[in-house]
Amino acid sequence: MPKKDYYTILGVPRGASDDDIKKAYRKLAMQFHPDRNPGKEKWANEKFKGINEAYGVLGNPDKRKQYDQFGTTGDAGDIFGSQTTSATFEDLMREFGGQGFAMTSWIISSGIF
Repeated sequence: MPKKDYYTILGVPRGASDDDIKKAYRKLAMQFHPDRNPGKEKWANEKFKGINEAYGVLGNPDKRKQYDQFGTTGDAGDIFGSQTTSATFEDLMREFGGQGFAMTSWIISSGIF
């Protein structure tokens, strides 16, 4: 899935001011609001959601800083949430002689710790 460019979605340059971002958001939100596009509500709703998502990031100084630095605002707190990362962690534990999750579960369930 291609990465979304929130600046492109709002039609503003990367160095845009907060005020310019807000103005672009308001203009696009009015233009693509589903109620203003009779007969094209589904299409307009998708555009409207994308515009809101972009503004939700670029309109928030902390999220914008993270997006500018890392290209994402995803929750990095759960690094083992994806199947790929979890499988890689299990493989790594096995390479170092551990039994991965199975061993950890056994230790916990046995009451050793």
